[in-house]
Amino acid sequence: MVTNMRNAVILSTGSYAPALTLPNSYFDKLLGEDVSTWLETNLTIRERRWCNEDESTADLCVEAGKRALHNAGLEASALDLIIVGTDTPEHISPSTASAVHYRLKAIKGGAFDLNAACSSFVAGLEVASRYIRSGSDYSTILVIGGYAMSKYLNKKDKKTVSLFADGAGAAVLTAVEGGNRGFMGAQHLTEGQYHEWMGIYSGGTHYPISPQALAHGDHYMQFTKRFPENKNVETWTKMIRSLCLQLAIRPNDIDHYFMTQININSIHETMDTLNLDRRKAYTIMDRFGYTGAACIPMAIDAAVQDGTLKKNDLILLITSGGGLSFTAAVFRY
Repeated sequence: MVTNMRNAVILSTGSYAPALTLPNSYFDKLLGEDVSTWLETNLTIRERRWCNEDESTADLCVEAGKRALHNAGLEASALDLIIVGTDTPEHISPSTASAVHYRLKAIKGGAFDLNAACSSFVAGLEVASRYIRSGSDYSTILVIGGYAMSKYLNKKDKKTVSLFADGAGAAVLTAVEGGNRGFMGAQHLTEGQYHEWMGIYSGGTHYPISPQALAHGDHYMQFTKRFPENKNVETWTKMIRSLCLQLAIRPNDIDHYFMTQININSIHETMDTLNLDRRKAYTIMDRFGYTGAACIPMAIDAAVQDGTLKKNDLILLITSGGGLSFTAAVFRY
């Protein structure tokens, strides 16, 4: 549908993963048991990237941001705003975005972090899109999803250590007048009753870092309770149907689905429930593991680079993250 409305269009993407590559065999040796079979059979994960000791979230975000800007043919000085979506920030304070702003030499505009756990990037895309739609103050916005969860992993915990990985992905949004491309709609859902079920629970004001917190392992990522089975499938299905109804489109009208890359079975079951071709769901978890807030933009960038995602394709992004936080968004790429 052609419109005269000012809209936010994805101008370019970029992604970055650290050089350190860890195959499943590394974790077989680390944990003293075969975890490769389960990872490959149930999650399709074969390897992942981790930061080196001297790498952190800002490093990943800067590199992804540089690539997105290069692909857009822009200098950072053209940016009106930088949004960094992450729950593994460079510091508790100040924001990771302020470091990224400085290191990219953005020179103008603002920068802030957004934390909706693993939903942070897509939530950031929605915020940026609505900023651009709202008026002329913002015309070019860089949104980055960054994740360096390896810094928070207990290497003795097989439930987390082989699953989580590091990386960053970015998108440049720009204002376009008229046409049919760009942001179409989004939904955000939080089920706060699960906020204590998964996370990193020390380091903030509720549980400051202390000898007791360190001894208890509260500075590590941990699953404290088992989530209800099929929670992602049920919630994603409901949100996809609701958002499509809102936009007067059908789920099968979507050309590509980009879903949180934590469980291939949840992705396949969601596609099956909606009677959709599984091949419409693009995945990268086989080679990058689970990169949280970075997995959606990394997957989008990979699809752009290999020619799967083309201009004017209709895409739906849907995420789940700790909290629990769910975000869905539809764009005409």
